[in-house]
Amino acid sequence: MNEDSLPQILLEGSGALLAYAAVGLVLFVIGFYMTDLATPGRLITVIRTHRNPNATLLACASTVGVGLIVAVSIFASGGDLVEGLTRTLVFGLVGIVAMTVATLVFDKLVGISIRELVDDAEDKLEPAAILLAVANLMIGFVTAVATY
Repeated sequence: MNEDSLPQILLEGSGALLAYAAVGLVLFVIGFYMTDLATPGRLITVIRTHRNPNATLLACASTVGVGLIVAVSIFASGGDLVEGLTRTLVFGLVGIVAMTVATLVFDKLVGISIRELVDDAEDKLEPAAILLAVANLMIGFVTAVATY
């Protein structure tokens, strides 16, 4: 039986952790900007300057959805670093696109206007934003499970 030494295991594991963290960060940034494309105005401005809770909730839900996809893709890789990174990147991108499309479909089919949610002058959390956020979480969850 060929057992790796603890220092070797720690070194290889740390390298894999950093590689997955880098891919995850790239996917989170892409996910944020895809959410930005699906919302009117500049999302970070609406969140920071206008302090809109609806825009914040939608951005958070998308980020959690991407996180689910990234985590399950890593878990499903079975320890193979190259396969895991590839699965994480590909399924992460597919999941981000699916969440963005679902947001736009909800906007049209269900009658939830993202523009109205984000432009809400009262800046109060709307039930429609909660519904859309949960839909984004579930799309992330379903996409994540599909990677397994």
